[in-house]
Amino acid sequence: MKRRQFLTATGAGLAAAAIAKPAIAQSNPEVKWRLTSSFPKSLDTIYGACDIFSKAVAEATDNKFQIQTFAAGEIVPGLQAADAVSNGTVEMCHTASYYYVGKDPTFALFTAQPFGLNSRMQSSWMHFGGALDLANAFYKKYNFMALPAGNTGTQMGGWFRKEIKEPADLQGLKFRIAGFAGQIFAKLGSIPQVVAGGDIYPALEKGTIDAAEWVGPYDDEKLGFYKVAKYYYYPGWWEGGAMLHNFINLAKWNELPKNYQSIVKSASELAHGWMQGKYDAGNPAALRRLLAGGALLRPFPQPVMEASYQAATDTYNEVGAKNADFKKVYDSMVAFRGEEYLWWQVAELGFDSFMVRMRSRAS
Repeated sequence: MKRRQFLTATGAGLAAAAIAKPAIAQSNPEVKWRLTSSFPKSLDTIYGACDIFSKAVAEATDNKFQIQTFAAGEIVPGLQAADAVSNGTVEMCHTASYYYVGKDPTFALFTAQPFGLNSRMQSSWMHFGGALDLANAFYKKYNFMALPAGNTGTQMGGWFRKEIKEPADLQGLKFRIAGFAGQIFAKLGSIPQVVAGGDIYPALEKGTIDAAEWVGPYDDEKLGFYKVAKYYYYPGWWEGGAMLHNFINLAKWNELPKNYQSIVKSASELAHGWMQGKYDAGNPAALRRLLAGGALLRPFPQPVMEASYQAATDTYNEVGAKNADFKKVYDSMVAFRGEEYLWWQVAELGFDSFMVRMRSRAS
């Protein structure tokens, strides 16, 4: 090769290298975000999903994308997490959509619906029933988007100072309950109270509220509710499969390289499965300890369940008649629920019912 040709070829190679290096660097930039949770650190599962998520993002990017997590109250109160994302105070939060029904009742449907879906159905509806597209079209109004990032499984019905024997016992009851279910309890004569997780025990202890629900045995034991209200009811018919989400500011999401967006999606799914698995593993032993400690386990009586179902149906119809967004999402859920229970009653329920009977015989 002649000297001039060699220099020309070498120069072209160096130029290509000079272009390639910055392109690679730009595709993997140093990014630092803050995530505010709606939950206290003491709840190591519902809050812990944040840490699982942020660690997965850091590991997948060689620590170039770091997301610092903050518990409720460290930046903003737990029930203001979505507002902090919407206005850009933080890049993202981990929260329950139904905390924000005061803005629009449609928020409730993406976490859990009274007499709606169980946890697997909720996930399936999100990913394969069009619910995530409906959610993000709705959330766009608030300047954020969402990714599923946890599920508690079916929750308990809560802790009560007195027994609930009939629908009339709900009259005048000051009940800590979040989301759309509060409207249904109001229709039943209760007085719903929205109280953040870390503040429930003091309110119950002081008598500011008469009853409270949170998640299930694993968390309820940590929060100590059995010390101040002994009747423990089930099921939490308003949360058959309560889904948590990562809300992400739209502008910040759009700034991320595509590979970082993919990593955030994968890490959210990791946190999603981790949370429910940990609750499923921890709830049985916690329930045993609660019962040994004096908690009195009670099912909601059938008349209470039926009255609640009717109140829920009436409320859905009333809200849907006034709110097109709500009706669109609710109709989607109802159609999906109908198909899912067609299948569930054949295999899932049949298997589970049999195994519960066999467990009872074995004991």
